[in-house]
Amino acid sequence: MRRRSIPGIGFLAVLIPIALVLGIYLGGHPNTLPSFARNALVSDSDGRLYEEAIDTIQADYYRKIDRKQLLNTSLTAAVESLQDQFSHYFSPKDYASFQLDTEGQFEGVGMSVQEVKEGLRVEEVYDDSPAKESGLKVGNVIVSVNGKSLAGKTSDQSTALIKGPAGSSVTITLQDGRKLTMKRAKVDIPIVQSELQRADGKEIAWVRLAGFTSGSGTDVKDAVNKQLKAGAKGVVLDLRHNGGGLLNEAVTVASVFLPDGRVVSTKGRARPERVYNAEGGAIKSSIPVVVLVDGASASASEIVTGALQDRKRAKVVGTRTFGKGVFQEIESLSNGGALDITVGEYFTPTGRNLGGGGVRRGAGITPDIQATDNPKTPKDEALQTALKTVADE
Repeated sequence: MRRRSIPGIGFLAVLIPIALVLGIYLGGHPNTLPSFARNALVSDSDGRLYEEAIDTIQADYYRKIDRKQLLNTSLTAAVESLQDQFSHYFSPKDYASFQLDTEGQFEGVGMSVQEVKEGLRVEEVYDDSPAKESGLKVGNVIVSVNGKSLAGKTSDQSTALIKGPAGSSVTITLQDGRKLTMKRAKVDIPIVQSELQRADGKEIAWVRLAGFTSGSGTDVKDAVNKQLKAGAKGVVLDLRHNGGGLLNEAVTVASVFLPDGRVVSTKGRARPERVYNAEGGAIKSSIPVVVLVDGASASASEIVTGALQDRKRAKVVGTRTFGKGVFQEIESLSNGGALDITVGEYFTPTGRNLGGGGVRRGAGITPDIQATDNPKTPKDEALQTALKTVADE
């Protein structure tokens, strides 16, 4: 059984599945369950009752029953009963897709989105993507997918409707009434972007991290050092729309700016406290740093932001972050699927827990300087505030 700590909510993007819900009714014979799930779901008298019910269904139900489907829906229902928005069962197919996502390989339409009342607001459209080719623009609001309204749906539910395998098609309806049909494809998402920006006569490194995928921490370190060698006098770490990812990558990113000491600690009912310290190799402490965040910055993004804020290594600019102070572990199952279960909470260096769990959102991180971007203008006002903050240090 393989375990990985996953503190993220998954990217709020059409490319990352948080979970693809397959059903909510209970089914599946206990003898066909993986041992981990069987031990968790079935025991003693409850197990006998479960077997009795399944035997009756198999003997008398008027249609042929697919055992694999029963297994998937049984595990899905068990996890849904936890009423935890961050815990999921992945079928073998979904788990294979999830593993590609955490490795930075994506299939979809190529846009980053954020949940709004009407559906999904487009926050970014990636170059050379189906979304870009369709004419989709930042600020567009998607209200339905393939004729299904997004009103009242969570971002998870909405993005699951848009995501799909390369080669398949999806039709979205915008708030202005336009309908756009796109053919999903493999999309090259720039996980780390960087360039020199100018503010108040100073060169500032802008480093954007889209998600904490495998190897992204090292890529951030390389990008920061590259821009510093090019003459940057400070750094803006842009974590907007970054919904999290791998815990170890969050520690590596924080270590770019913290030479030593605590980054984050974790603890759960069945998990003893574990402290993660900076790995060394940080840039000079005299180099000013700003972390730029928004309401879609979550989990691993909040770990990095909270560590740099608590340790007084960076100022935080933007809007209040998502608020997810719990983390998950992936439990691989013998059927090729996996359970993604919340197993504990994490705490910033000063002991803050950002809350969130079950169906709730937590308090998140309050920026030192409030700044928002106006999607109706070509200028990125929040980024300009962040750049000026660094330049003034």
